Amino acid sequence: MSRPERPATPRWTPLALVYLVLAIVGLITTWTFNILAIRAGSDFFVEWGSNGFATQSLQVDLLILAVAVGVFLVIEGRRIGMRHAWLFLPLSAVTAAAFAMPLFLALRERKLAA
Repeated sequence: MSRPERPATPRWTPLALVYLVLAIVGLITTWTFNILAIRAGSDFFVEWGSNGFATQSLQVDLLILAVAVGVFLVIEGRRIGMRHAWLFLPLSAVTAAAFAMPLFLALRERKLAA
């Protein structure tokens, strides 16, 4: 009697590990500042407009997000054959990430549809 085949388990690729590390660092650093802000009795929404633990939490949160998005953007651009996808990184610095990333995603969808 043969054993039933087990479905293949997904492996952790190097890119998956990069994203996982960024996620862990993002969680630990933002919540470190969140806990400090809670212990100091901070009002998060008021403090985001000033300088304190809640602001630092938001800054680290956005920094980790920006790194993860940058890695994704370059890797995904190469994977699907988008030439010069790396140009979206400096574009986001001189315009806005809220512009460059949606533009990348739009051009990505266009490339995938071609």
